[in-house]
Amino acid sequence: MIEDDPLYRRRRLRLVEALREKGIQDERVLEAIARVPRHLFVEPALRARAYDDVALPIGLKQTISQPFTVAYQTQLLEVRPGDRVLEIGTGSGYQAAILCALGARVFTIERHRPLLERALARLEALGYRVVARCGDGSQGWPAFAPFDGIVVTAGATEIPEALCAQLRVPEGDRPGGRLVIPVGSSHQQRMVRVRCTGPGTYETETLHVFRFVPLVRESDEARRRQS
Repeated sequence: MIEDDPLYRRRRLRLVEALREKGIQDERVLEAIARVPRHLFVEPALRARAYDDVALPIGLKQTISQPFTVAYQTQLLEVRPGDRVLEIGTGSGYQAAILCALGARVFTIERHRPLLERALARLEALGYRVVARCGDGSQGWPAFAPFDGIVVTAGATEIPEALCAQLRVPEGDRPGGRLVIPVGSSHQQRMVRVRCTGPGTYETETLHVFRFVPLVRESDEARRRQS
């Protein structure tokens, strides 16, 4: 484990208060934000801004989402200890760390191998264990389905049917799986939460506006290479 810095701890606590004021109400999510050292998931030159509520570049035209966005998506997932959660878009690894801090069993997919390797090194150094692979996340990870939660950290033009099909069906007191995904154009998306309500049935909520980098599928990338 990496030893934390008191200065950064104080900044995290101020960030938590700012997120609470912006409407994040799940105290377990706020506690996770308070514990996970976000400054270790950004480039050293940007660490002075690590606890500002802004997105920051992490290379390869990707970003670490702003803390409010991470907290908002995580709150919508309603994570419980032991839940199986699939993350599409590992990025810096920060969202995966928050999920681990909530007690989730995390499965994560990233299409940029250099980002994935750096993220896994950070997560391992901090004691967070995840199952990861490099590839197209738009089709989910059927081998490990069903999932209690799926979170997509890139903007999609539509809700992928493959992800809905990998949500857990409700059983007894255990609720159905939740998919949290930004859906819209390349300029802005609305956050959508899909709940599995039964075999092949879903309930959809459309929520606030956000802006994410695009969710890229292998088929999209192949067409670009051919053009």
